[in-house]
Amino acid sequence: MVNFLWDNLFRKDKRDQDLLTLLKENVIFSLLSPPEINFVKELVHIRTYRPSESVFRQGEAGVGMYIIAKGAVDVFIEDLQSDDPDKRMVFITRLTSGDFFGELSLVEDKDRRTATVISSDETTLVGFFRPDLTELIQRNPSTGLKIFIQLSHVLGKRLKETTQKVSELKKELKRLSETR
Repeated sequence: MVNFLWDNLFRKDKRDQDLLTLLKENVIFSLLSPPEINFVKELVHIRTYRPSESVFRQGEAGVGMYIIAKGAVDVFIEDLQSDDPDKRMVFITRLTSGDFFGELSLVEDKDRRTATVISSDETTLVGFFRPDLTELIQRNPSTGLKIFIQLSHVLGKRLKETTQKVSELKKELKRLSETR
């Protein structure tokens, strides 16, 4: 029997605290004040995925971003030029607790997923979707602006990294073609 009279009714639920910490530590939400973080906490969606369960597939419509609260996911791209179905999925990276992905879907209206994401073990994800962001902007524009500023930084950084990698690959291809 639970004696609710002796329970600490003012102690915050550990899951609630863990979620607040996860949001505060994410760069997208890092400029937010404690009341703003609490507001976002009420908008997000939490879901647990079984091992090998698909979060989303390449080419599907994107609706938002995910933060990994627990577990890990593997990111793959589909090699459409491969004749071998077993070699169609090319492993890109593994993301773990605290990592996030899918943020481009928050700003791109008709976004299509550029990769497939599959849970590698039991994984808990926090979803923040475009309708959540729209509601947040309508109810608190200054909070929405803070999120957009950080989102811009993240997307800019990822674009720079991608440009650098493409440049390196082009140089390597040129070097390889010159040695033939």
